Amino acid sequence: MTAGSRGDVAPYTGLGHGLARGGHEVTLVTHECFAPLAARAGLGFRPLPVDPRAELESARGRGLHRSATGVGKLVRVIALARSLAGRMMEGLLGAAKDSDVLLLGGAVGPLGHAIAEGLRLPSLGVYLQPLAPTREFAPPVLATGSWGGAANRIAGYGVNLAVEHVFAATVPGVRERLGLPAMGSAAALRARERQGWPVLHGFSPLVVPRPHDWRPGLDVTGYWWPCEGEAELPGPVREFLERGPAPVFVGLGSATVPDPRGLSAGIVRALRRAGLRGVVQRGWAGLEADGDDMLTVGEVPHSLLFPRMAAVVHHCGAGTTAAGLRAGVPAVPVPVQFDEAFWAARLVRLGVAPQVLPLRRLGVDALAAALARVTGDAGFRERARALGARIRAEDGVSPVREALGRVGS
Repeated sequence: MTAGSRGDVAPYTGLGHGLARGGHEVTLVTHECFAPLAARAGLGFRPLPVDPRAELESARGRGLHRSATGVGKLVRVIALARSLAGRMMEGLLGAAKDSDVLLLGGAVGPLGHAIAEGLRLPSLGVYLQPLAPTREFAPPVLATGSWGGAANRIAGYGVNLAVEHVFAATVPGVRERLGLPAMGSAAALRARERQGWPVLHGFSPLVVPRPHDWRPGLDVTGYWWPCEGEAELPGPVREFLERGPAPVFVGLGSATVPDPRGLSAGIVRALRRAGLRGVVQRGWAGLEADGDDMLTVGEVPHSLLFPRMAAVVHHCGAGTTAAGLRAGVPAVPVPVQFDEAFWAARLVRLGVAPQVLPLRRLGVDALAAALARVTGDAGFRERARALGARIRAEDGVSPVREALGRVGS
């Protein structure tokens, strides 16, 4: 069960496919627009209402661009998500009634856990970001580094309570309907901690090592790779790649931007100033690029495209960051919001990106200089290639399969 944009859904197709190969019957429960992802992976599907792209393009969604700080964006997105949570409740509950175990993404964790408790079903958290409080770094949705051990941990609890608040108007009714005693948001969070509710995190310990102060039951498994089925690179993409040197990929995934045309023009100028060809992905931002040295693409599997790139310029969503690391290519991180700055800083720390260029301060000169550096310095390519090989050797599905054996016994 998950909610959000494509990056909040695609990794679970790979996890589900791996579990299905191990003998489980797996159903993906998420927004109806992502049904093709489940079909491609050979998974069952149960739809949830809400079109995440339409919500981001609504007046409320566009309001996210008016927040310059992580705290401001978090407040706005919580208000947006809170208004949508009730609309998804019936779909989650109906799917749960037909299930034996619930695997809950971070975006639906509090509501899904209440449903599991009420139906007396075992459940696991399967998170794509490190949400549990730790002294080792500040909450990824708020900051890129550390505010000091105590402040990091306090802020982490604050973010967790904020996530609980998303469902504060929905969970009480679910608990009453399922015969559970009333419980406030803070009490529910403490109860899960006391119970040692298991949460497995689908990212590599090479990228974010498991914090030493996490409680037992919080584990890092390795990435869950999207299942692309029998997908192939489209003919026009193959032809473009074969016509010249390896290009640079530019895409912002599910991020939206206030001025797609202006941003697209700046990206093209920066690529040409650096002497590079470009593959520009439209994404939800609506980017476009023209000319013999540029190719605009729609949805193309990153697993097929990224290994053919000289570098990747992206928004640093958790899934796109993972795809670039897996491909073993260096990056220019252009974070837009939420946890993206966290992943961007990790890429720089790992030595596979020269610097972070936040979208708010992205200029032609800065992007061209970063592109020239990341493609001209062999050190970035060598470090990315070595790290990619190590990440590809990890198996993120087996720990989840083993955890399912424990909770189901």
